[in-house]
Amino acid sequence: MSTRRKSTSGQKPAPKPPGRPWWTWLASPITQQTLAVGLILLSLLTFLTLLRVTSGRWTDAWLRALQFVFGWGTVPVAFAIGWGGVLILQHHLDRPIAWRWRPVVGLELLFFGLLALTHLLMGRRDPWALLQSGWGGGVIGWALSHILTLYLGPLVAGVLLAIFTLLGLGLALDWTLADIRERLGRRRTIPSPARPRAARPAQPAARPSPRPAPPTPSASAPAPAERPSPAAPRPEPAPTAPPRPAPAPWPEPAFPAEPSLPPLDLLDEGEEIGLSDEEVRRKSRIIVETLAQFGLPVQVVEVRRGPAVTQFGIAPGFIERPGPDGQRRPHKVRVSQIAALANDLALALAAPSLRVEAPVPGRSIVGIEVPNDRVSRVSLRSVMESDAFAAMESPLTVALGEDVAGTPIVADLGTMPHLLIAGTTGSGKSVCIKALATCLAMINRPDQLRFVMIDPKMVELVHFNGLPHLLGHTEVELERITRVLRWVAHEMDDRYRRFAAVGARHIDDYNEKVGQSNPSLWIPRIVVLIDELADLMMLAPEETERTICRIAQMARATGIHLVVATQRPSVDVVTGLIKANFPARISFATASQVDSRVILDMPGAETLLGKGDMLYLAADAGHPVRLQGCYVSEAEIQRVVEFWRQQLPRWTSEAPWESMMPAGGSLPVSTSQEEDDLLQQAIALLRTRETVSASYLQRRLRIAYPTAARLMERLEEMGLVGPPEAAGRPRRVIGGE
Repeated sequence: MSTRRKSTSGQKPAPKPPGRPWWTWLASPITQQTLAVGLILLSLLTFLTLLRVTSGRWTDAWLRALQFVFGWGTVPVAFAIGWGGVLILQHHLDRPIAWRWRPVVGLELLFFGLLALTHLLMGRRDPWALLQSGWGGGVIGWALSHILTLYLGPLVAGVLLAIFTLLGLGLALDWTLADIRERLGRRRTIPSPARPRAARPAQPAARPSPRPAPPTPSASAPAPAERPSPAAPRPEPAPTAPPRPAPAPWPEPAFPAEPSLPPLDLLDEGEEIGLSDEEVRRKSRIIVETLAQFGLPVQVVEVRRGPAVTQFGIAPGFIERPGPDGQRRPHKVRVSQIAALANDLALALAAPSLRVEAPVPGRSIVGIEVPNDRVSRVSLRSVMESDAFAAMESPLTVALGEDVAGTPIVADLGTMPHLLIAGTTGSGKSVCIKALATCLAMINRPDQLRFVMIDPKMVELVHFNGLPHLLGHTEVELERITRVLRWVAHEMDDRYRRFAAVGARHIDDYNEKVGQSNPSLWIPRIVVLIDELADLMMLAPEETERTICRIAQMARATGIHLVVATQRPSVDVVTGLIKANFPARISFATASQVDSRVILDMPGAETLLGKGDMLYLAADAGHPVRLQGCYVSEAEIQRVVEFWRQQLPRWTSEAPWESMMPAGGSLPVSTSQEEDDLLQQAIALLRTRETVSASYLQRRLRIAYPTAARLMERLEEMGLVGPPEAAGRPRRVIGGE
């Protein structure tokens, strides 16, 4: 027994596995997210205390400490604390954060310079009183101004602080010396990119043949009025001109001559058919009598005649009701009582559907929109000839249609910056997209605007094939469309890298800076048109949603805009992420009120008439506007395409995403290179984890569950994770090389 005890006691204890250092908890995502939320709450608490909304011993002490140290700088410091928390959360949401030293250093110089100037200008007599007030420059401002004044004198100190403040302002705004010289000396010599449309050629009094021959540029014929370029004019290349020193990532052939914009005579004129005065009086009388039968006295105060519906504006009257003392007193008719009788009004007017707008936004009336017996066709030409369209300065101006009063409505696609369209089959979605594309092709040259058209239905956007503005051709194969969207995302990233190289903030700023020195680097805007989103979401829902949302979040500054349409406005197609990134929306007729709430977040689209009748919700509006959309025929599209093809017969536009397509034409679900990249990202995630699961990899890497399961199998083969212990439980991280 003693021998056994001796051998047992002589054994060396098993070495403990090396533990992680104690400071690694700071790198934990939970710790950092908690810190971010704490910073945001601290910022909000500081602002509430500063505004005297709340008060307490700790909060008042915290505010007094900040004001004693920073003075009036407490406000930007509180904002910086909250912004730091937002940046930490943004980092954990896998959203890239672009850091540039110039704005950061500039803001610091501007902040400390203003603190010192405050004490130098206001605290010379009694600096301690200014410190106690809490609105001076604080201890920091007092220290800086006191040291500079002591060794340099008040005058030199003030001049020096003013110079540092101006230098900080320039760095904060990301201005360089070249920018300042350009704004001071060369501003008048560079054409402004904000007005890309020029006067069109004079229109003849009588319209020629249905397909008028476009003018051919020649030396003998007088040149038509030309449209100014957003950047410096490109010189005509000689036949023996050397190749461009820095070619664009996709080909941009030079023009043999400056092309002119298509005349509006290529488009058909509209027709005006509205209610007659007798019909207006008859329907007004029916509305008043029907509501009176239900005990609701009203009065028709105005009538607005539109192309598809006529809006009758009624003013609610008064009803006498007995009060608490038994005396009868007048009471205003409630708006909800009128809206509840929409079906009874439709029955009395023999209308297929009727929409009650209670009340009309910005007006003290209730609008009853009654369909016209005959719908007027709103042509694209009539809206483009309107004063509202001519007053727009943006190159992305689009004609939407006419409202219930017959007023032309236009919008700027650049400020939307993306558009979501939904509605049932035959309601007018495809016609709306074709009208938008035709309108943009009428006011932009191919070197200023390019199209990426995606049409899974194969019958709508194919009419634009051959248009010089179109990159490649209209994509109709679902297997290729995901790669096309991926190319758009790559092009967006590449443009951001170009902007960072020259210090530009957006596409107009970039074109203005590079247009004078190297016109070959000038980049056009891109509009991506997707006619049916539901097919893409059924094929690859996660990748499609991720790519579209990423483009919608970041592509505005690069000049890339999305126009997406779907006939299934359900939550599995129009997801919450997609809706959040598409504030501007158009809803045509929907099958139910649920679909209307999905696309507009409110009912109303289920009462639309179809055939172009729509509700347009602007990005900066809280209530939709009813419009009759513009109609463009296939013959009009062909005339516009033929006009550009005759002007630019040698223009060839290859699809820049062909290099991303596999040689066999079929697209695998996931290539080996992609899985290798995902494997490296998964290994990096294991370094701060003790356990891992497939669902965790799915969330962090934003991939499908089958892909995450394959990654787990490969990690197990490499010896980095242990075998599955039980169903649904995460696996133990073993470690790796």
